[in-house]
Amino acid sequence: MDNVMKATELFEQRFVCSQAVFAAFSEQFGISEKQALQIGGCFGGGMNKGEVCGACTGALMVLGMKYGQYDADDLESRAAENAKAVQFLEEFERRKGSYICREILGCDLSTAEGKAYAAENGLFGKLCPEMVRTAAQIVSEMLAGDE
Repeated sequence: MDNVMKATELFEQRFVCSQAVFAAFSEQFGISEKQALQIGGCFGGGMNKGEVCGACTGALMVLGMKYGQYDADDLESRAAENAKAVQFLEEFERRKGSYICREILGCDLSTAEGKAYAAENGLFGKLCPEMVRTAAQIVSEMLAGDE
């Protein structure tokens, strides 16, 4: 199963968007699926505040595993990881119009009213699966481009 299908499957199993995307790629980078699901758990719904889409956050975690700085003196890797993050977010925005959860959903998940609106209108089932697919697809493309 490819990473895009895996991310979609995890989301369909009721994991949040950030968990689904990060866990779909995690084992490639030495992190178990269980660990990735735990790490990604607090980032869904734009960190439960409607901020950066959790699918994007999960994707950025994947890119951090590939390109992230781990040596304090290695400023080249910091520049590279930052460039990859910007590249990802710009491409996601180009494809989906925004990478901000509340803009994508059209409601503010940081409020009880916004959460109720999203649930009543099935937004998590209508819009979020496509955000998960798109985030996983862009990451897959970025990783494949560097092979």
